Amino acid sequence: MDDKLGRLQVVCGPMFAGKSEELLRRVRRATIAGLAVEVVNHSWDLRHGAGQVASHAGQSIPSSAVSDVAGLRQLVAGRDLDLLAIDEAQFFGTDLVPLVDEIVLSGTTVVVAGLCVTFDGRPFEPLASLMALAEDVTKLTAVCSVCGRDAAFHVRLVGDDVGDASVPTTAHVGGAESYEARCRRHADRG
Repeated sequence: MDDKLGRLQVVCGPMFAGKSEELLRRVRRATIAGLAVEVVNHSWDLRHGAGQVASHAGQSIPSSAVSDVAGLRQLVAGRDLDLLAIDEAQFFGTDLVPLVDEIVLSGTTVVVAGLCVTFDGRPFEPLASLMALAEDVTKLTAVCSVCGRDAAFHVRLVGDDVGDASVPTTAHVGGAESYEARCRRHADRG
């Protein structure tokens, strides 16, 4: 039996909480340690250009952009990775959960970062399931744009496509032009 032991680490929270920043910090540390690292982002996230994981604070690192779980599986197949870092995990859907479990069982540590709550205040899969299965969960908060309290939620400010059934909730990509962090009191979750 292989001695290599993988772990699942989840970094989650609302928008503007520093999830990507924390993922990048962990990737930098692993790189300094000389570990074999792969960084992945979903191909829908083009806010900072293709092939980049970037934080709202301006930090970035090159990444592989994949469009679905099958593409992620193909990217890591046969590779002896020490760390797989996946940003914007919510875009991959629930099929990500069994793949991540498989990768962790093979001995790779997987760090998954993503939104654990939708813009309308509901649990956002696959993060809820990944949090339940993880050895380590870091749940971050942002700062409420209304009152300055800790914000565990975010709200969508604009969006002609919000009610459009052809645009899934997972495809609503945006930043400060479209979303604000909010505390429970100001989240207005209906």
